[in-house]
Amino acid sequence: MAARTSIYVEGFSHKNPIPAACRIGKLLYSGSIQGTDPATGNYGSTIEEQCALMFAQVTRIVEAGGGGTADIVKMTVWMRDRSQRAALNKHWLEMFPDPRSRPARHAMQAALDGAKLIECDFIAVIG
Repeated sequence: MAARTSIYVEGFSHKNPIPAACRIGKLLYSGSIQGTDPATGNYGSTIEEQCALMFAQVTRIVEAGGGGTADIVKMTVWMRDRSQRAALNKHWLEMFPDPRSRPARHAMQAALDGAKLIECDFIAVIG
């Protein structure tokens, strides 16, 4: 059995003592990823800004885990308002432009706390 490796990314942390992601063998699972600015830790002020920051964090975390966005097989997204999916889809299509090579995705409405408008997690298979 491969050893478990915790993945930490500078400028990204949880309030609780947990890593950004965890990898065992080829599997990489992220924790919750929000639309926060890595320099300040603050949420973006709009859904568009939070989506851009969230997808940038996804990239940083999957790369810190030894992979790339092409290794992501599933993303789950929670939104305060699902009617704002156009902002999500804009960044989704930028990250995954090929319709023959996109991960699965599920977006759900959720009562998110504070200024958080969106958050996600992902599963990647690396190598």
